[in-house]
Parts: sequence; C-alpha cells; structure tokens
Amino acid sequence: MNKIFLSFVLIVSFLSIEVVQAQQKKKPLTNKRPSTRRASSKADKSNVVVPVQPSTQPQTQTKPTTSIPYVYVNQSSGSGAGINDTVKVSLRNDNAIERNLVKDRTPLVYKNIREDDAVYKQRIWREIDSREKINLPFRYSLIEDNGSQRFISILINAIKNGVTAFEDERFTTPLTVQQALGTLASGKPDTIPVSDLDGNVIKYNIMSKEPSLDSVYKFKLKEEVVFDKETSRLYTRILGIAPEMPITLSDGTSLGQMRTLFWLYYPDLRSTLAKYEVYNPKNFGARMSWEDLFESRMFSSYITKTTLDNPFDQSLKEKYGKNTLFILLEGDAVKEKIFNYEQSLWSY
Repeated sequence: MNKIFLSFVLIVSFLSIEVVQAQQKKKPLTNKRPSTRRASSKADKSNVVVPVQPSTQPQTQTKPTTSIPYVYVNQSSGSGAGINDTVKVSLRNDNAIERNLVKDRTPLVYKNIREDDAVYKQRIWREIDSREKINLPFRYSLIEDNGSQRFISILINAIKNGVTAFEDERFTTPLTVQQALGTLASGKPDTIPVSDLDGNVIKYNIMSKEPSLDSVYKFKLKEEVVFDKETSRLYTRILGIAPEMPITLSDGTSLGQMRTLFWLYYPDLRSTLAKYEVYNPKNFGARMSWEDLFESRMFSSYITKTTLDNPFDQSLKEKYGKNTLFILLEGDAVKEKIFNYEQSLWSY
C-alpha cells in the first residue's frame, strides 16, 4: 500500500514540474514591442506625421476625360502620283515652245458600219502587260499640268472628269466616283495616335492605305473584229478597258492572282485619251496621243478569251489551266483563223 501511494506522489510531482516549465517558456503579451507607426491614442492621430517613402514603381498617366478627335489625313503630297493628289499647275510655260495642239485634239470619227454589211464578227478579250518593253509607256511616270502620265492615272482622271465606270464588262452596273476609286484601296485604314510633349494622346490620325499606282500594271481589253463588205475591210473596235492589280493580304503578301478594278466604255474614253500624249523614247517632240496608240494597235497583248469555237463561254485559262504555253499558242491560232478568213475572201 505504501508503495502505491509513493508512486502516485512521484507521478503528480513530475506532472506539476512539466506544467511549470511550459508556462515559463511562453512569452508574456506585455513584452511585445509596439509599432513605431501606430499613434498612442485617437486624439493624437491627427498630429502624427508619418514619412512617406518614395515609390519605386513608375507612375501611370491618367487618360484625359475629354473626347479625343479622329482626323482623316490626306496622304497626297501634291506630286500628282497618287489617287487623291491635287496637281499643281505650272505658273510659267514649261516648254521651249507653245503647245496648244494637244489641248484641241479630238478623236477621229468612226466609219459607220451598217448591220447588213457586217458579214463577219468575232469578240476577243486581250490582256496588256505593261512590264513588256514595248508597253513601258503605260508606266511612264512624268508629272505634267494634267497630272501623272501613267495610264492608270489617266483613267482615274477621266473618272473624276465625268467618264462613267462600270462594275462589269457588259456595262450594266455603273459605279460612283468614290466607288470606282475605292476599288484601288488595299485593306482597312490605319489609326495612328498623336501625343503631345507630356505623352498624352490628343488625337487619332486615320491614314488610308493608298496603294502605289505602279502596282496596276495589267489592263484588259474587250474588242470586236468586224468585216465590212461595203469597204472590204476588217475593222477592230475596242469596246472596253479595265485595269487589274494583284490581290494582296493586309500584311502586303501577294496571292499571285489579279483582280479587275472597274470597266470603262472605250467610246466614252476616246476624247480623254486624245488629250494625253504617249511617251516616245526616240523623239520627245514627236509623240502620238493615247487614242492614236490604241487605234493604230501599237501595243503588245495576248488573247485570253474569244467567241471563236467557244460554245461554253470559257476563257483560255479555264480550258488549259496553268499551261501558259498552250494559252499563247491558242491565242495565236485564233489570230491566224481570223486572218485566214479575210484572205479567203480575195481571189487572185
């Protein structure tokens, strides 16, 4: 019995010692160091000055509360080489001689062909590539009082002066001036912010993506070949002209395909072409008009479509695909068939 009582006393003593040691290890709450940034009382908070440390992060500028205007910017430089350029007229005679004949030129009147006398007729579509050496006058970029001398610039000026542009080659859907000029646009306009010296945006300039006129280097021709039995002569009458330009993405990447911008009825265009002269590399003083160039057939082209032996109204590209050699050979065969028909009417 004494042994049991002694063991109980030892266990209680050991437990009391452990409790005392645990309480001594704990830190009293009164020893906690007060913060230097805390005020002693509510009454003293208004008098306490807390130093502000400089911030290491860059401060962002607040946006102005006023509405920022959007301004459409005309990129024309007055050089006459763009779509919307205004050409500055020379204030002095910019030639060694007075040149008034070109202003008074009018196209020659067509010979009237009676319907009964048109015993043979074929319709032909051609394509002019101004990158060929003989067609380089189509890209002549001289600036004169009547604007750029590029052929596409002449067509644009004709539209601005009242010549109607059409959407299709049958001249069924007319286009307004803005619609016709809008066909040359490539992509959506860019919006560029303009800031002041403090870096605040004060306005946005809207810059249209005006293409280079040199990118228009191909032209379509729609014409008819008619044999008049009254004069025993084969006439070639141009019906329409259409410029083409490559199809490009918004980043400027070309897809390798061409798109037609608009069609112009050639008889409506003749009076304008008669007042523009073609570049002559041999003699700058002996230049013909553009109307003379087309009527004299002084250009190089290749046939892309014809009504001769074509019951399904297919172009040569649709017939032969990407085989350009067959397309050129078929075009030459069409010209030879028309030539042979005219020659077969004569007897020797």
